Amino acid sequence: MQQVNVGILGATGAVGQEMLKILAERNFPVAELRLLASARSAGTVVPFKGQEIKIVEAKPEAFAGLNIVLGAAENNIAEQFAEAIVQAGATFVDNSSAFRLDPKVPLVVPEINPQDVQKHQGIISNPNCTTIVTTVAINVLAKESPIENMVVSSYQATSGAGAAGPKELMAEVAALERGETYEPKVFQYQIAYNVIPQIGGEQYMGYTSEEMKLQNEGRKILHLPDLTVSCTCVRVPVVRSHSVSVLLRTKEKITVERARELLKTAPGCKLVDDLKNRQYPMPLDTSDQDLIYVGRIREDLTCDRGLNLWCCGDQVRKGAATNAVQIAELLLK
Repeated sequence: MQQVNVGILGATGAVGQEMLKILAERNFPVAELRLLASARSAGTVVPFKGQEIKIVEAKPEAFAGLNIVLGAAENNIAEQFAEAIVQAGATFVDNSSAFRLDPKVPLVVPEINPQDVQKHQGIISNPNCTTIVTTVAINVLAKESPIENMVVSSYQATSGAGAAGPKELMAEVAALERGETYEPKVFQYQIAYNVIPQIGGEQYMGYTSEEMKLQNEGRKILHLPDLTVSCTCVRVPVVRSHSVSVLLRTKEKITVERARELLKTAPGCKLVDDLKNRQYPMPLDTSDQDLIYVGRIREDLTCDRGLNLWCCGDQVRKGAATNAVQIAELLLK
């Protein structure tokens, strides 16, 4: 691969920091690395592969000379700088949700639809983390027989809310052990020893914005425009790695045995499915790595063409940073 100039927009956040780590791990051919963040972070020095990189303030002129910009900032920041990035001649691989459903912007998971990268007009979107974890797990099944609908529940780690999420979980646990109270700041309610069955604001018929992403983004990634998904997203007191329970119904029946056979060699997946020996995907096993673990594969007892499965994946890595770097790698091929 030829060396390229890479920028990270939002370099000081949890995903931006993980992008730095992934670029180094995967030995991405970086000629120049430019770290961009708010004015208050400008001047801070960050280590990268034996160098010290100084963070610069994100301004329209700061993108000149870059080939690829990895976005790890919120929607408003992505929208503010997208035009400047494209006008500078760089390709913007954006992790926010700002452009995901724009018909002119590819929404890419490299294990599923790498060919869609070729359609970009300067911007490529990285899907939602839960969408990535789920679609990587079900992709080979969708290719075997188109998925018509899914019922999904996600169990999302506190780090999905950013670096402050796990800190609040730990602080609450410590306070409760001391017999003290703790006023939540990151989450609306206490997350220690609790689950919160709402992530995102109400968007459609009682479903939240987070819950609608799996249907709307899944249709685009899997090229299944008629896919319907009934989803419930729950915040759980886990530090890292999202877990997802999936009931999918396919056009033609897929047996449990065939599903296991397909998943054994599915790109980006690891089959962990041995109920007798208590082996199945769990957040602790899937954290800080990039495979999506899949298990608990069972026939649906309510529909002849249904399968149940359980999957886990690191939402900061494969669900965000690694997926973006993989898209950047596709751009260089």
